[in-house]
Amino acid sequence: MGSLEAALAAFRYHPEEDVSGLIELPQSPLEPEPAALGSDEYAVPLTAVTEILRARRLTEIPRARPPLLGILNLRGTITPVYDPCIRLGRATDPGPRAGPDCPPVPRPVRILVLRTLLGPAGLWVDRVRGVQRVRPEQLERPAGGPTGGVMGVIRHGGGTPRTVVDPEWLLR
Repeated sequence: MGSLEAALAAFRYHPEEDVSGLIELPQSPLEPEPAALGSDEYAVPLTAVTEILRARRLTEIPRARPPLLGILNLRGTITPVYDPCIRLGRATDPGPRAGPDCPPVPRPVRILVLRTLLGPAGLWVDRVRGVQRVRPEQLERPAGGPTGGVMGVIRHGGGTPRTVVDPEWLLR
């Protein structure tokens, strides 16, 4: 068993390893300001969502770095799954979501499968509260103009405001 553990350790990404030969993708020039991402509840336009799945253990990708958590086989289509908390600046160490060290998935966790320009992609979310119709006048635009991927804020009768984010931006 010792050789299997050594092989798995070499297989996985380690933050301290030298990655100087890899190409870094440029960051978005418009990053959200912390005030724009003040809520703890987020929403994406329903037009981008193709389905909502119960979360399950993902297949590990060698040396994958956050926000990529792993992949899943969705009826024959390999679908990458990402952690939106990292992009939203709410990063906590979720622990492994793929591979042999992965703990059982909590019951309310879901994967939002999105239609993107590059094909299907998933977002690992803590829970889905439901689908909500929002009239255009209910969507408050961010103060001070566009702020990265924030499309606006929805407020309903004193409840927690929901920040609406652009799903393509979450996956960059």
